[in-house]
Amino acid sequence: MNTRVLTGITTSGTPHLGNYVGAIRPAIAASRRANVDAFFFLADYHALIKCDDPARIVRSRLEIAATWLACGLDPQRVTFYRQSDIPEIPELTWLLTCVASKGLMNRAHAYKAAVDANAARGEDADAGINLGLYSYPVLMAADILLFNAQQVPVGRDQVQHIEMTRDIGLRFNHLYGAAWRQVSGRDDDPFVLPEAVLEERVAMLPGLDGRKMSKSYDNTIPLFGPAKELKDAIARIVTDSRAPGEAKDPDSSSLFAIYRAFANENETLGFHNALLHGMAWGEAKQKLFALIDVELSPAREKYHTLMSRPDEIEETLRAGAAKARMLATPFVMRLRETVGLGALVSPAPQPLPHRGGGAQNQARQVSTSPLVGEVETRSAAEEGRSRKRARIASFRDGEGFRFRIFAADGEELLLSRAFDDPKAAGDCMRALLALDAVPVMESLDDTRYALVMGGERVAVSPAYADAPSRDAAIEKLRWALDSLQD
Repeated sequence: MNTRVLTGITTSGTPHLGNYVGAIRPAIAASRRANVDAFFFLADYHALIKCDDPARIVRSRLEIAATWLACGLDPQRVTFYRQSDIPEIPELTWLLTCVASKGLMNRAHAYKAAVDANAARGEDADAGINLGLYSYPVLMAADILLFNAQQVPVGRDQVQHIEMTRDIGLRFNHLYGAAWRQVSGRDDDPFVLPEAVLEERVAMLPGLDGRKMSKSYDNTIPLFGPAKELKDAIARIVTDSRAPGEAKDPDSSSLFAIYRAFANENETLGFHNALLHGMAWGEAKQKLFALIDVELSPAREKYHTLMSRPDEIEETLRAGAAKARMLATPFVMRLRETVGLGALVSPAPQPLPHRGGGAQNQARQVSTSPLVGEVETRSAAEEGRSRKRARIASFRDGEGFRFRIFAADGEELLLSRAFDDPKAAGDCMRALLALDAVPVMESLDDTRYALVMGGERVAVSPAYADAPSRDAAIEKLRWALDSLQD
């Protein structure tokens, strides 16, 4: 069973070496695991809480997207998008705001810290505090609950936000669970309650002055600046006054802590021993620069290429948003109905017209024509049976073994790729229909979508007239898969 993991990156600054070691590198490594369905997003709505400089946010969005892509984030494997490209996020934020208690917001660490700072200055408790800061835990909850993420990697200071997300999701489930089950036809709750994932082994990299590397302390080492800039920054790392030949204490050295974050076990041991035996700080800094530069050089080159091609990054983010909305749009439509905001009259489900060509579609059109006599009688009987349940049919053609998925009204929703043998096709069908299956719908263009399992595209839809028709078909497929799993 795949685990859905979600990571947000606030777009209010330029990534530095500490971000790379503490967040970017481990998150990308985790996204490559076979059992992970990873979502990464640029949290640009969150950036507005702290930053009112539009130019800085524009630049930060570009730099952060380029950084993650340059460091190896694969947009074909993960879902990588901009928060502001998903209109369902602010809509869900409002639905959650209406169930979140004010008392819960009062306990948020960021709000309490701002209130305490005002008190220390003798000012009104809420001086300078905007509603964005006060209620941003609800926005964070919407980020997570919209995609029913099961795990959210966070630092220890962010654990409270996941706990608040759970509280808000639990409250919504309690209030609307019965209505959701009636609307969705499922026996679960609207929201999965996420778990915070703390990676204790992730390095908290020290900065130039020995404190935690942070833009707030102005002690950062640039991630993708020129090699000379990296070398000059490393030369400014504060060390003690012990002379060359005099033994150094690696365990109290910021320089050694940074080296260890980039070195393998043997390299770390060698560097540790060299310091104990009197290696000069200047030589140690040269070794540190060489080690970091070897790891970052390929990504640095790719980063600067991406920064010069913002249109490519824009295309990647838009494609990621389309992929994310294939999940978000039908989910929020169901939530609207759940809370009473659906259509006043629910029309009976109507089959969408076939828009693909070929002999299969032509035969289907003939069999349902009122001009066909006996063929029409048989087709009507078949159609009556198909209304009861979606179905999946396997067959063999000139390319190999395939299967099709049909909606309850008989509409073809997906055609699988060709498999070399029937067992492989059967295994894919069984995996798709397993109760814990987590298929992903990937937009191919405005008219077609694909079904992805385990990072592999296994089936493709017919062509539809436009994006809304395609999205409606995706929702229809989800209902079909749900009925097949019953």
